[in-house]
Amino acid sequence: MKNKLPCDILIRHAMILAPDMTIRKNQLIAISEGKILDIRVDGDTVPYIASKQTFEDTHLLWMSGLTDGHIHTSQQFLRGRLLDVRPVVWKRVNVPFESCLNRELSKLSASLAALEMISSGTTSFIDAGGKYPEAFAEIYERSGLRGYLTVMTNDSPNAPESLRAVSPEEGVKRLRDMKDQLISPGGRIQPIYSVTTPTAVSEPLLRMVLEASIEDHVPFETHLNEYASEVVDFIEKYGKRPFLWLEDEKLVPQTMIAAHAVFLSQEEMDVLQRNRILVVHCPFSNCGKGVPSTPQLIHMGISCGFGSDGAGHGGLDLFREVRLFRSLMQVERGVPSADSSVMPAETLLHMAVCGGASELFCKHTERLTPGAPADLIAIDTDSPNLWPTQNLVHSLVECVSGSNVRHSIIDGRLIMKDRDILSLDTEKIRYNVEKAVNEFPWLTSWNE
Repeated sequence: MKNKLPCDILIRHAMILAPDMTIRKNQLIAISEGKILDIRVDGDTVPYIASKQTFEDTHLLWMSGLTDGHIHTSQQFLRGRLLDVRPVVWKRVNVPFESCLNRELSKLSASLAALEMISSGTTSFIDAGGKYPEAFAEIYERSGLRGYLTVMTNDSPNAPESLRAVSPEEGVKRLRDMKDQLISPGGRIQPIYSVTTPTAVSEPLLRMVLEASIEDHVPFETHLNEYASEVVDFIEKYGKRPFLWLEDEKLVPQTMIAAHAVFLSQEEMDVLQRNRILVVHCPFSNCGKGVPSTPQLIHMGISCGFGSDGAGHGGLDLFREVRLFRSLMQVERGVPSADSSVMPAETLLHMAVCGGASELFCKHTERLTPGAPADLIAIDTDSPNLWPTQNLVHSLVECVSGSNVRHSIIDGRLIMKDRDILSLDTEKIRYNVEKAVNEFPWLTSWNE
């Protein structure tokens, strides 16, 4: 065929996980200028020619990249520290640890998080906040990932001094200064406003941050209804459950992410529905807290997605979170009602690629479509843990781990090829981490 159309990346004879969560074979995907240019049945006549890369492997399953809707970048060095620790761990371990990180250690933590996310199939994320979001941004911009960053915002007298805002006004100023610093040229790294958790900050700070989010048209995220005790604390302080208070006070931002959202009343679910609040569940982390009412939320049309809650809660592999969540739902919701498909595989995969915080990165309800951002990952279905299979969609939920991800494309750029991360120097990061651990032994032996 003469006069072939140019594209950056061409994927041929591909299997894809289609927007309806079915498998389609022998597909052609053309990628150009950061977008999916075309998806069609492959054939003898190919209308495109790739300038950078062509993939032809019938054993690869291409699908949308995953979104980690709730990560703590500052907690990469807490891996293995939080298991079997009594609650509430963020007050006694996580926040004090984060307060001791300097700028360079924060960059190292971001480097480790970026490596782990890319290698396990995550292409976008929402960070819960740290001391140095601009340091995170430097690393994440280089990595190629998409993300929203925030500064840890807390004015509690119990918060570590290095993290504490001396006044509500200073807390809001920090967020707005961060916003002005974080607008990246490519638009991949964006600001989001937050507070640590509503029960840990003063009412003036909570109100002012929410008002700033509404006024500045910046998304807002926070931990909400994570522990039953925190819901009780909120009621004692404000006289109402958290989501009811937010709506009654007219303080629900245009775009709001509720991390965890485990303990919800029916009235609060109605608030989520009316205000299109996005929910992010963190299954491994939440195992020590409770099981959310996700089937009911989804039935109500509330968008739910997944988050890792950081490396301290078992790592950043979202495929593991999906698999664990399915088991939790089956035990808690399916067995009592004799419903073996209370959370079908298709629903779980939709949550992982399109639900919850994913909506901040792609306004399309269907991500793997022409015109959508080219954020794709390739699963090696020739791996021993994936073949043979009678249902590949089911195996994506039951069997896949992050180590099955072969390639990653973000914003139309090849970020990982054959599990070699191209955007970051893995060996240099490893060297710098080992050097830091030798210099600061508390990084891997933190005590309360």
